[in-house]
Amino acid sequence: MALLPEPERSRIYTRIKHQLGAPLRSVELEDEMMDSLMELAIGDYEEYILQWLIDSQWVNLVNLNMNERSVARALVTRTMDFEQQFSYSYSKIVGLQTEGPWVLKKDYFILEKNVQTYEIPAGREVNELLWFSDRPYNLGLGGMAGPFGGVGLGASEAGFAQMGNQGSYFMMSGFDYLIIAQESNILNRILGGSLTYRITGLPDGKKMIHLYNTPGGRFNWSSYGQYVGKAVWYWYYDVEPDSRADCLKNNPDIIKLPTDVPIEELTWTDLNVPGQQWVRRWFTAYCKETLARVRGKYSGNLKTPDSEIIMDYQSLLTEAKDEKSKLLEELTGAEGWLTRMRPEKVMEREALIAENLNKQMKFRAMPRQIYVI
Repeated sequence: MALLPEPERSRIYTRIKHQLGAPLRSVELEDEMMDSLMELAIGDYEEYILQWLIDSQWVNLVNLNMNERSVARALVTRTMDFEQQFSYSYSKIVGLQTEGPWVLKKDYFILEKNVQTYEIPAGREVNELLWFSDRPYNLGLGGMAGPFGGVGLGASEAGFAQMGNQGSYFMMSGFDYLIIAQESNILNRILGGSLTYRITGLPDGKKMIHLYNTPGGRFNWSSYGQYVGKAVWYWYYDVEPDSRADCLKNNPDIIKLPTDVPIEELTWTDLNVPGQQWVRRWFTAYCKETLARVRGKYSGNLKTPDSEIIMDYQSLLTEAKDEKSKLLEELTGAEGWLTRMRPEKVMEREALIAENLNKQMKFRAMPRQIYVI
């Protein structure tokens, strides 16, 4: 079955044969061969276009359910799906998710005298250790400035002064910020905790929790005895060696790789005029390449009873190679069409337009005021 509808198929094939010298020169290409070459040309164009589409929209596709409606929506719209998925993953980590198969569990180990390492049973992925501090408080500042320059914990009463509808300037001097930074350092040294931990894995799947001082901490281990017999709680998830395989098995309809994105196959009628022109030129290069292989049999030397004929095929191969390189550069090169249409390039152009517009408006003469009395 032909990929192109008639009479367009015959018209395009005839033009290609005319480019190759027909009817004055014989063109050793059958229509069946040209149908295959056209299919390859459309497939190559489809690969470049859809790879660009998936790459540009990947943040909206990853971890998406593979159904036609959701994929079509992700390919044509820009949403906050990626950020929502990240927040969902983060919620799973901290145990705040409201859906999903992950169950956050809690357990503890008992502190012992002169022991700083404690073993966690195998199959547990420790999420957080509810450790203790030798300080009664751990305040810090919680931020030196509020969202609008206010000083203190989230205050926003000071810091900026407004002029008109837009624009602002700082009221506080650099010396004030220096004093705040020094105060923050002193408070962290006085009130901050001086103990921390780390978790390492063991060969049998168990975990080892190590308790030790924070850098610069002054925890006195001689007074550690008052904590002996106390319980240190921790959050964990149950995991198995094949948990990853089970996750992939239980989510077969989730997009994990760019090759998982289900996209319909393009046809000639699906292409717009620029796309059809690119495919036609790529198809022409395919025809030249195939014709060169046909004529290059026996290195182009054909012996007849009366003479020896040498068929030119090298020029066709060279032309096909050069035309393909030029077409690829036009489509995917550094200044190619798909490169210029990438989201970050479009944003750069829009920013440049806005910047140049602002510059241009500065040189416009102020309109004269006309007063009617």
